[in-house]
Formats: sequence, structure tokens, C-alpha cells
Amino acid sequence: MARIVLADDGIHFDGQTLESKPLGGVETSVILLMEELARRGHEVRVCNKCPAPLHHNGVFWSPIENGLPAETDLYIANRGDALLPLMPKAGRSVFWIHNPARYLLKWRYLSKLWRIRPVIVFVGEYHATTCSAWVPEGGREVIPYGIADMFLTAETAQAPPAPRAVFTSNPLRSLDWLLDLWAEQIRPQVPAAELHVFSGAATYGAVGDEKSKAMEAVLDRARSLAPEGVVPRQPVPKAELARELRGARVMLYRGDLNETFCLSVGEAQAMGVPAVVQNFGSVTERVIDGETGFIVKDDGAFAGAAARLLKDDDLWLTQHRSALAKQRRWGWPEAADAFESLIP
Repeated sequence: MARIVLADDGIHFDGQTLESKPLGGVETSVILLMEELARRGHEVRVCNKCPAPLHHNGVFWSPIENGLPAETDLYIANRGDALLPLMPKAGRSVFWIHNPARYLLKWRYLSKLWRIRPVIVFVGEYHATTCSAWVPEGGREVIPYGIADMFLTAETAQAPPAPRAVFTSNPLRSLDWLLDLWAEQIRPQVPAAELHVFSGAATYGAVGDEKSKAMEAVLDRARSLAPEGVVPRQPVPKAELARELRGARVMLYRGDLNETFCLSVGEAQAMGVPAVVQNFGSVTERVIDGETGFIVKDDGAFAGAAARLLKDDDLWLTQHRSALAKQRRWGWPEAADAFESLIP
């Protein structure tokens, strides 16, 4: 079996965080990938801003300020360019990126990529298109995030739920747009409908703290729309989110050009929740148009599709069954297979 080290210098978290707090998609993915690799017998270590050393679910967690091991078979530098040179004796280095790759054109990235030549791992086909062809690397791979078992295997709704829509993403990713569309075009067609907003700064750690004022402005707007059926909720841990999705009728999310995977839509689809999205960023990779939801061209079509799914039990049941049949096929075991193929 191989030795695998992942380094991250983003927010503070460790292997236990996912069980107790809401957590962003990147951090969730780090935990679930490394635990899956550990289950396969690999020696797995995460060096990050965890508060203290920890051994949890087979993964060793250690504060990055304590340093990294001298050698490893596979080294995964997660996001930050400063991490790339930290393990020069690694059998193979991988640069796992999560945001649109245009930032790689900065000299501090290009200089390290040219010298180290890591394999760059993208999280989707759209994501890969954001990286210029001339960016130096040692290979390019597309490995989508897995969907967590708690969504892939959870009990789902057996009958059409009440007309309850959900939004479970960053409030700065078009929630203000959705709130206006909900109040002006969607709710008038379905007067009994509710929109539950699971969103806030808590999911994003220090990054969320920096943007909390902007997020709160959008959430204040959500709170003001209580008479229109908008129900602001706090972000919740993943296990609780799976239970909430069981009672959801539709996931409403416009999409964002900076969205490279969109776990929120992927999780909802795995729970059999149809989604309505527009053609922005990667969300079109998460929804099968006309089968597990709708990919629409404009605001009017978005509102119409949302209202149909909130009202039409037969349509909902057809798309719910299709989502369960087709959107539970890629989890972390499949993603771990792809990462294992990079071990020299």
C-alpha cells in the first residue's frame, strides 16, 4: 500500500468537523477522499490548520506548522501555491484545484508549476476548460467530487412532498436573484409553497467571516420575505441536511460561473430531489435536463419549471425516480479509484 500526504493551508478543520458542523465543499471533499483512501489500506496523512494532532477514521491529521513527512508516494497539494514545493521527494505531486483556473496565470503559480510539474486535478469538465493550454504541468486529470454515502444510500421520499423548495448554497451565489424571482414569479403560481434557505457564513470559516456583511445583507432580504413563504434556516451538518432534503420538493439554484462542481445540487440529486438551474458554470454537469430537473435559458423558464415541479405530482415522481436511478453512480470510492491511478 502507498503513503499519501495531503497538505492544506485554508480554513481550520479536521476529520471530526464534518460530523458536528456545516462545512464547505472543498473541506468536505478532503475529509471524504482521505478517509476512503485510508479504508483501502493506504497510510494517509493530512497536514493542515487542524487544532491538534488527531487519528480519526484511519486518517492521521497534524498541524501543518509541525511540518510534513520527508517522503511520500503521492503528495496532494490542495489549492495553495505555497504548498507545492513542500515535498520535493514525493514519488508524484498532484495539485488539486477547486476554483476556476485563471488564477494559475499569476507568476507565483506559474513559476512553481514550471519547476515542479505536478499533475493538475480538476473537479469537472467545465472546470478544466478554465485552464489555459500553455499552463505548465505534469499532466491534467478530471476527477469529479464524490457524493457522500449519507446521500447516496439515505432513505428518500416515497411520495411527493409538500411544495417546499430549498436553496443550500452560498448566499452570494445568486440568492438575491432567486429571492426576487420567488416573490415575483414563482410563489404567485404556487401560493402554498415555501422556500427554505440553508445558507450563511458558518460554512466557510474565516473566508465566510470576511464576507459576512455581504452575506447578511442577502439573508436580511430573505428574512423580509417571510410573508412570501421564505424560511431562512441555518447551515446544518451533512447528516441533518440529508434528512432535510428528504422533505424537499425541488432544489432551486441559478448556477455561477465560479462554480466548478456544485456539491449542493449533486447532493440534492442523489436524494432524488429534482433541480432547476440555468446554464452557468458546472451546474449543467449535475442535472440531466428534462429527466432529473431542468436546465433553462432565462428567468421566465426558471420560474415556470420551478412552479411545475412544485405542483405536478406526476412530473415530480418521474424526475425523482430518474434522479435516484442515474445520480447515485459516482461516490468517493469511484473518485478514490481515480486518485489511486496517480500513485506511481
